Amino acid sequence: MNVGSARMQELVALIAEHNYQYYTLDNPVINDADYDKLYDELVALEAAESFVLPESPTLRVGGELLKGFDPHRHRARLWSLDKAQDNEDLLSWHARVQKAVADYNAKNPDVEPLPQPSYVIELKFDGLTLNLTYENGSLVQASTRGNGTVGEGILPQVRTIRSIPLHIPFKEGILEVQGEGIMGLSVLAKYNETAAEPLKNARNAAAGALRNLNPAVTAERKLDAFIYNIGYAEGVSFKDHLELQQFLIANRFKVNPYVKYVSTIEEVQAELAAIAERRLTFDFLIDGAVVKLTDMRTREALGYTDKFPRWAVAFKFEAEETTTILESVSWEVGRTGKITPVARVEAVELAGVTVQNCTLNNIGDIERKNLKNALGTLVSIRRSNDVIPEILGKADDEPGGEIVFPIVCPSCGTELEQRGAHLFCNNNLGCRPQIIGRITHFASRDAMDIESFSIMTAEQLYADCEVRDPADLYALGFDDLIKLERFGEKKALKLLEALEKSKSRDLAAFLFALGIPNTGKATTKMLADHYRSLDAIMAATAEELVGLPDIGGIVAESIVGFFDNPIYAESIARLRAYGVKAEAEQPPAVRADSVFNGKTVVLTGTLPTMTRDEAARRLEACGAKISGSVSKKTDFVVAGDSAGSKLTKARDLGVTVIDDEAELLRLLGDE
Repeated sequence: MNVGSARMQELVALIAEHNYQYYTLDNPVINDADYDKLYDELVALEAAESFVLPESPTLRVGGELLKGFDPHRHRARLWSLDKAQDNEDLLSWHARVQKAVADYNAKNPDVEPLPQPSYVIELKFDGLTLNLTYENGSLVQASTRGNGTVGEGILPQVRTIRSIPLHIPFKEGILEVQGEGIMGLSVLAKYNETAAEPLKNARNAAAGALRNLNPAVTAERKLDAFIYNIGYAEGVSFKDHLELQQFLIANRFKVNPYVKYVSTIEEVQAELAAIAERRLTFDFLIDGAVVKLTDMRTREALGYTDKFPRWAVAFKFEAEETTTILESVSWEVGRTGKITPVARVEAVELAGVTVQNCTLNNIGDIERKNLKNALGTLVSIRRSNDVIPEILGKADDEPGGEIVFPIVCPSCGTELEQRGAHLFCNNNLGCRPQIIGRITHFASRDAMDIESFSIMTAEQLYADCEVRDPADLYALGFDDLIKLERFGEKKALKLLEALEKSKSRDLAAFLFALGIPNTGKATTKMLADHYRSLDAIMAATAEELVGLPDIGGIVAESIVGFFDNPIYAESIARLRAYGVKAEAEQPPAVRADSVFNGKTVVLTGTLPTMTRDEAARRLEACGAKISGSVSKKTDFVVAGDSAGSKLTKARDLGVTVIDDEAELLRLLGDE
């Protein structure tokens, strides 16, 4: 190593330490001028040596413009949180926790009982969720939350956040931590003093910067981040939340100084009230607080629903309200033909954003809130978290102009039909916004997942390629796309490739993509799992359907009516002719001769070559039932590296332990 390289390493270490002191601990130990001298010396050495160390702080300024975001699959799922809107909801969650703990202790008399619940309260930051991956101590990936399983890789953007360490002391394997990318309110105010286009609020400023393809833009906004959770860790476990937090601090992560540990739900309520009172004193946005059980063994025992951990809840603060002038009401057409009124109000600041549009839901909502003659008058509006602001009603008794309900569709001129409190345009196949909305929905991530497709793409294909039906998408060729504005060869080929790939989407996704009225993802998945055939679903009667879980008469009639419509039937036939498979995922055939058939298996620790999900799938294919907790009813525990309390408990109960992957593979039939 030459003298220049050695000095570069020394400078990188020095600057990293000063960054930690300044950005994480808020305790600078040198003045700005001395810091700048160190930094400038490093820049000069990098230029002279013609190379940059991978951990160099000069990389934090943002590099070249990126072409797009690559997907990143999280090693552990990022869960949403159940919400408590008030103390009644909080107490209901607390009652469920107490019952679950009592049930567990009653069913497991031979193991150490779970302790009485105790709680930790943390702030709920209003920014963008980050998932950071460290491998052997180095930051190797950063991503957004995405759908909780797969997010977007934003490592170049996250590297610009100086409070996020590029290297940490923990070097024994892979670590994934979660936190929130934020923009401080004082930082936002200072940025807006000289910005050509001032940013409206800190939340959108942070989210927009982190999802900007130019990392230099991210760097300009001087973002910050608080880390609050560990999603995945090799070789380390924690007995409680305090240990987890201390591990984060020891590894130089910035942890918000506010954290409160309490023993009773009454103390939780008192602390939440105190946070609500001082929420506006923080130099960052929060929209509530998070209440978690502190004991890790209890968290493991309570587990998760399909969406949320049972051991945590997000307490949402009351919505903010203000008054403003109702200027006008326009009428928008949705993909199902529903006509929705949208109110335009005089711009007003509310809950950190500038509000100009508010929802009015439907004509029944307008009448119920006495807004029929409210144009030009003062109205009360409310905004809660990310929800679109709503008008609550008139703020005074002054008469105003009349909101005129439309008689014909504002887009196609078709006479409207009133169904309950809603107006509908029944020209489903000839109304432009309905067609564009249906095609956009068909291509969306939870539906056919046609990559990079957007409403702008749908509008362009409608206008220039006469795409009127989802099946028309698969008739498009390269020559059709290359002639379009903003469609170069690469973009055209990418769309065609995405369309081809979408043909293999499973039956549940296809059914959701069709946009059957009154059905969502849960219903279409249930239909796919039950019938396992598109033809069988299309032939089902309303009487059959109402016998299925969560399907009532209205939903059953919607499904039958949709498939009986010859237009939709023809569209489905065309889609299948173009090669759209719409087939149910085939469950693996269960091996009745396997030692695991009918047995309860618990997985713990890290296996050398298989992920835990892969091992679970293979065990299920052998007829095993996978459980998250060890009890007397457990038949096998598969223990990989860094197995913790589950392994100890299995040995205490005399459960058969498989701690060698080679042996597991042999039992799975890989001899």
